[in-house]
Amino acid sequence: MTQIPYKAIHQLLFSWYQLNARSLPWRGIGDPYLIWISEVMLQQTRVDTVIPYFNKWTHAFPDVFHLYHATEEEVLKLWEGLGYYSRARNIKKSADILVEQYNGKLPQGPGELKKLPGIGDYIAAAISSIAFNDNVPALEANGIRVVARISDFHEEINLSKSKSKLTNVLGEVIKFGHAGEINQAVMDLGSEICISQNPACETCPIKSYCRAFTNNTQNVLPVKKKKKPIPHVTVVAAVILKGSKALITKRMPNKLLGGLWEFPGGKVEKGETHQQALSRELVEEIGVQAEAGKNLGVYEHAYTHFSVTVYAFFTRIISGKLSKIEVADYQWVDVNSLSNFPMGKVDRQISKDLQAEMRIDHHI
Repeated sequence: MTQIPYKAIHQLLFSWYQLNARSLPWRGIGDPYLIWISEVMLQQTRVDTVIPYFNKWTHAFPDVFHLYHATEEEVLKLWEGLGYYSRARNIKKSADILVEQYNGKLPQGPGELKKLPGIGDYIAAAISSIAFNDNVPALEANGIRVVARISDFHEEINLSKSKSKLTNVLGEVIKFGHAGEINQAVMDLGSEICISQNPACETCPIKSYCRAFTNNTQNVLPVKKKKKPIPHVTVVAAVILKGSKALITKRMPNKLLGGLWEFPGGKVEKGETHQQALSRELVEEIGVQAEAGKNLGVYEHAYTHFSVTVYAFFTRIISGKLSKIEVADYQWVDVNSLSNFPMGKVDRQISKDLQAEMRIDHHI
């Protein structure tokens, strides 16, 4: 098989990008801090979802020093709805490190960047190439698809050795310069033209050099390992009221949705009724005996590795003293003020339904 014409691909990608680059708020700014924030937000999240969050972020935290002086709760509240909340917690941790150890500046080079919480191979490479113009290949999901098709790569892309091979291919393309532009060109190409199903090959600037296009294998590439069905979990949540106030608890920082506020509760174990599970969970989490009453609502949500059905019940405390056993904190909050506390999607919906139930005006 003839060698891939890397230089020709480089020239075509660069020319195409100059004319067709997506207009995005984090492009062309040259600020390593904002490039970092955009790349973290874009992890496993669609561009159109990220744009309003990025704009809100730049208004609230225009530089790393504003972020340093913010609380984690303020950061999580701004992030609410974007998901994968460990990203936000790691950004805050990194900001603290940058101000205290790096004079507020991101270090240069992938190796140094990867020392910061939440920065892995891809984000380190993206920041290095886009912000500092280092000759480093940055390969995310869109780019993997493009490079796998260019090279007609038929190994499973989920394997680390496959990722390494594909990164090397992209490395051969970017070595001719303009690494940041080429990395972004590959991302844009994968997002706009070299899409997962039925790619628009006829409009692709590099189709003449794409081995998958030549061999008509573009619709079977890249090869992915079949995902196992994700498990489903039933969860119960307690809506406990004291006058116009509701009890909410803060999740432990090391758990899923760590640092967010929720209505206390947890997983229904095998053989338990919803009421039994709720009673047990409240003893384990906050040390009170309680009794579930009327159902407020039923909520469905899918996370990356499992899905849930959440049953929320109005609940009455019978005995016991509130304690922080398996929660980071608890508060009695006026129902109309629940919107001030960062929550996951299900708990936010419960809070909205509770407000509607109590006929309280709210602005969320």
